[in-house]
Amino acid sequence: MNNKSLRRQKIRYNIRKKVAGVAQKPRLAVFRSNTDIYVQLIDDVNGATLASASSKAKDITAQKGTKVEKSKLVGLAIAQKATELGITTVVFDRGGNLYHGRVKAIADGAREGGLQF
Repeated sequence: MNNKSLRRQKIRYNIRKKVAGVAQKPRLAVFRSNTDIYVQLIDDVNGATLASASSKAKDITAQKGTKVEKSKLVGLAIAQKATELGITTVVFDRGGNLYHGRVKAIADGAREGGLQF
């Protein structure tokens, strides 16, 4: 591993020490690749993924726009899936990424969709 990914890994471990999701208040975990972005609602007690969304979904891929704009749509999509499951509050896990750009856009989209964190 190079220094950048080692540093991000250490940050992820420190975040995960403090952040854990339960069924009523799951963890909103963000994974950012170079091309796409993925989010999951995770219940850490049972080790189960409750819902997921990504920028690879057909309705989001069809949209024109930047990666940041698509990330906001992913945030709205996960918020909609969460409300269908009856979830209103989540714990945000930025996955070692800076709270900036695409990660911030996901959070803003999820808040617009009605999630609280």
